[in-house]
Amino acid sequence: MSDPIEEANALLREKGYGGRELAVHGGPRGKALLKGSKILSPLSDEPEVVLRVVRELVPSGEELGAKILRPAELRARLAP
Repeated sequence: MSDPIEEANALLREKGYGGRELAVHGGPRGKALLKGSKILSPLSDEPEVVLRVVRELVPSGEELGAKILRPAELRARLAP
């Protein structure tokens, strides 16, 4: 896939998330938004960064369970 937003959403589906639980949407000024009921507030960044967060930092739905992702914690775990 060449579109980072589509690729991120495909990965989220593979990880067991429905669109209302966690999905990536296009945002203003070319940004991507990771949002849904499984994240405290939307995470906004460049589409490639959001794809990296989904690929490397978002656990499977089963692993996350009833917990909620926190954008600040995801950003802190991103290596520069």
